[in-house]
Amino acid sequence: MLADVLHAVVHAGAGVSFFTPFSIEEARSFWVEKVLPRVRAGTCRVLVTRLDDRIVGTVQLDLDMPPNQQHRAAVAKLLVHPANRRRGIARALMIALEGIARSERRTLLTLDTVSGSNAEFLYRSLDYVAVGVIPHYARAALTPELEGTTIMYKEIIPPTGQP
Repeated sequence: MLADVLHAVVHAGAGVSFFTPFSIEEARSFWVEKVLPRVRAGTCRVLVTRLDDRIVGTVQLDLDMPPNQQHRAAVAKLLVHPANRRRGIARALMIALEGIARSERRTLLTLDTVSGSNAEFLYRSLDYVAVGVIPHYARAALTPELEGTTIMYKEIIPPTGQP
């Protein structure tokens, strides 16, 4: 089901590291070969949202940081199936992700997103701060054009009673 979501969002034009043509097998390979080993190693958390027993959204929290950056984590691959967008799924995933980050004693979250995208506006509405834009950062999902990426961060408060 995760592969189905990834496949659908790429074909809908989301800038999430892949571009068309993009097969369902490539999507499965990403989850099995790239994400699953990190989850098993404890360096990545994957959150999912289900509707009617189907995964319709997901986001990753990358905890694999250098020794001097154990206070931070990176947000990656916020994906919501195109048929299920505009229902608050991405917002709910991000709020849950922040809770997990707090429980992992992470106080700084970082991410990058396609400049001017709906995702950028979502992150801004969740109090992420834009640091800047890198132009021509990555190829678009549906065209060979290069898109800019906006680098963002958010400082979060740890659970009560913890440093």
